[in-house]
Amino acid sequence: MIQDSNSSDNVAITNPGLVKWVMLPLSPIVAILTGYAAYRWGGMELLAAKTLSIALWTALWWIFEPVPIPVTSLLPLALLPMFGVLTDKQVAMAYGHKLVLLLMGGFLLSKAMEKSGVHRRLALMMVNLCGGGGGRGLVLGFMLAAAMLSMWISNTATTLMLLPMALAILEGAKDRRVTIPLLLGIAYAANVGGLGTPIGTTPNLVFIEQYKEFSGEEFSFSDWMKHGIPVVFCMVPIIWLWLTRNLKDAAPLQLPKVGTWRQEEVRTLIIFAMTAIAWATRKEPFGGWSEAFGVPGVNDASVAFISVIFLFCLPSGMRKGDKLLDWETAVKIPWGLLLLFGGGIAIASAFKTSGLSEIVAGLLTGLQDVPVFALIFIICLVVTFLTEMTSNTATTILLMPILGAAAKATNVDPAILMLPAVLSASCAFMLPVATAPNAVVFGTGKFSTTRMMREGFALNLIGTFIISCLCCLMLR
Repeated sequence: MIQDSNSSDNVAITNPGLVKWVMLPLSPIVAILTGYAAYRWGGMELLAAKTLSIALWTALWWIFEPVPIPVTSLLPLALLPMFGVLTDKQVAMAYGHKLVLLLMGGFLLSKAMEKSGVHRRLALMMVNLCGGGGGRGLVLGFMLAAAMLSMWISNTATTLMLLPMALAILEGAKDRRVTIPLLLGIAYAANVGGLGTPIGTTPNLVFIEQYKEFSGEEFSFSDWMKHGIPVVFCMVPIIWLWLTRNLKDAAPLQLPKVGTWRQEEVRTLIIFAMTAIAWATRKEPFGGWSEAFGVPGVNDASVAFISVIFLFCLPSGMRKGDKLLDWETAVKIPWGLLLLFGGGIAIASAFKTSGLSEIVAGLLTGLQDVPVFALIFIICLVVTFLTEMTSNTATTILLMPILGAAAKATNVDPAILMLPAVLSASCAFMLPVATAPNAVVFGTGKFSTTRMMREGFALNLIGTFIISCLCCLMLR
């Protein structure tokens, strides 16, 4: 969640600073009292009650942010071993999980793309491919570029890279009606594009890790793309049609010159393409290259780090001694997200170890009487609107163990309940605070919160319906 405290369009019901000040001490008090009540009068085992208190304290601080989210993510690291819920080794395994390492590798690869500028070239090529003109074609080109790039680099970086290009082009537009559809289209497509690959956005990896915990089966890179890509392919055109419904094609606008390919761009793109192919074919088809070469222990994080090492070793071809990736660039990755992800894995492990998952499953047995589509639709709707005000990663971390337990209680594949939730977590379109791309384009001052809410509310409902339908088709 990105706070936007400077916007005059936001009507503040409460003072955010006061809320944070109150929740700083109140959260641990509420968490401790809740755990004690569950143990003393609810019949909960002591270990499960301790887990409940720690998880609730962490959740409240994640939601209200009295301290930065990465700092809150250190609570499980400190408290779970202290109170005997997990051992030091189990907590260390959570924060050093292979998916945390994959996320780190993905961040480093995206930094190499940003350093070379290849992402900007790919974006311009996509805009030109769609006609490079004004009106609806211009919006579609930028949206496709945003969706494609955010599959591999962060949606925030994608939006920040495309926004100056879009604003420069808009200066020459005679039809000003294209402004809002273009800016919102970039933000929304960047949000949705992250659903295409496991590394596109952190909640995807949260699901993959939790799905293995509940089902015992691995959700591979290609498995995720089989489910994520259809959502991207459906959502991006629908968002485009909705945003440009009152927009007509206009005269072509002047686009920045692409120029010739530089050696740095070519080399970075080749390594990135080879990495993507290696990820997608590691286990498929016919066992993939990991089986063919007799390396069954290799994982997606291994592939990412091999590529990163190559980037640090290979010259850029631009300046003497310059590499495709250097530490000054690499060190700028969002380390806080790695802590957040590690904290989520630790809490999920504590749910299972302490028996809290079984308790939650027992409370949710009544869900087996609810039709599957209705259950999926409700989950999508709740998560979509919940993440308008909360971090999608934190929300996913908290919901995955609960939904996995619910699936266990109703004897269904955990993916049926967990996958719709994680897909919906990236489809919050109403508020500037919902996602970083929303906040970035809102910061231009080109439209009001009311306009974003009006456009986003309809897309929230559309996204809920589309994800529900696709999940029912893909997971039946």
